[in-house]
Amino acid sequence: MNRIGQLNEQPLHNALKRYYAGTDGQMEVQLDGYHIDVVLEGQLIEIQTGNFAAIRRKLKALVQNHPVRLVYPVAKEKWLVKIPIPGTESVLERRKSPKKGQITEVFNELVSIPALLGEPNFSLEVALIRGEQIREYHEGRHWRQKGWQTVERRLLDVIERRTFQTTLEIVEVLPKSLPDTFTTADLAEMMGITRRLAQKTAYCLREMGAVESIGKRGRAVLYLKKR
Repeated sequence: MNRIGQLNEQPLHNALKRYYAGTDGQMEVQLDGYHIDVVLEGQLIEIQTGNFAAIRRKLKALVQNHPVRLVYPVAKEKWLVKIPIPGTESVLERRKSPKKGQITEVFNELVSIPALLGEPNFSLEVALIRGEQIREYHEGRHWRQKGWQTVERRLLDVIERRTFQTTLEIVEVLPKSLPDTFTTADLAEMMGITRRLAQKTAYCLREMGAVESIGKRGRAVLYLKKR
């Protein structure tokens, strides 16, 4: 499957390539010195399951002359699959995770390229998917998961697609009730996300020009929504 300690994203990545290519798209196209995941009706589609920083240079180069869409999958529904432990009588286990992914998870990676959303040729798409996480048991490793490690992600279905072409569109993911001035603690509470993700979200919005820092409330940075 893959070397111990490494997450194999190829099954998920390849399945999404086939999904976005459909019957008319081309996959693995060479263009301007880069491999493009999918080319469909003149648009370049890059699928990234994580680490936007790894393709930052590629995206910046391509958007100068081509329309580029970056697709990021988020597991809205997830099934956890534990494969049998070799040498034991264990059997395959499959259960649905209670956790549901949200569009806001894209900000975890968007911190690497927030300014790109201001490029006319660039768009970002979050694909909310139904997927599987394949887990292997390694004795003495990953104590928090009691030895179980996710080694592969697989696509079962695409539930919903949300595309953002401008800063104004991505600002719409913020709660309507969010006050004009707020801290990352406010953002975390109102969006139901971690403080760390709220900090990344605020950073992205600031770099996009959607908010500005105007001082502090106690020790917390105070942000103002621009209109």
